[in-house]
Amino acid sequence: MTADEYLSWESHQETRHEYCDGEVFAMAGGTKNYDEIAFNLRRLLIDNVENDGCRMSGSDVKVMVNAGRFYRYPDLSVSCDERDKRNETFYEFPKLIVEVLSDSTQDVDRGDKFQEYIQIPTLEEYLLISTKRMQVECFSRGEGRMWLYFPYKEGDHIKISCTNTEFSIEQLYRNVQFPEAS
Repeated sequence: MTADEYLSWESHQETRHEYCDGEVFAMAGGTKNYDEIAFNLRRLLIDNVENDGCRMSGSDVKVMVNAGRFYRYPDLSVSCDERDKRNETFYEFPKLIVEVLSDSTQDVDRGDKFQEYIQIPTLEEYLLISTKRMQVECFSRGEGRMWLYFPYKEGDHIKISCTNTEFSIEQLYRNVQFPEAS
């Protein structure tokens, strides 16, 4: 399937599908923890994002990667680029992408998606958020091709520089119930 065929076909589907260089993959639903974390993050970012004149979307808006070879559905994305304001279907120029990890997606989120996302010239930060424990990993664009790694754990304050936002990790995990340790 070509990217144009995918975009036409996918707009008529009841479920979301990612496009990966000619292949199409159905997206699974999330858990309560997954949803709670994504909601909390949107709530923590909204004021700064809107004050900067940017747009923020959840997991229903695609990000186009590598000139249309990939269309992904991150759990949250922020774009301040005027070109993205003209397109209601997907972002092409995000500055923040967030993935909330699940057992079934974490390998792809850490591997393939990370390698795809870092090719986006406007991307400044990529966050990976655990649903199993209080753990957030932030990859922030450094100089040249360097990406800086900032891990956060219980008791830490998370700083998302590209949205000028800082909050405690406990705020992000508000109302999240972790599985009991065995």
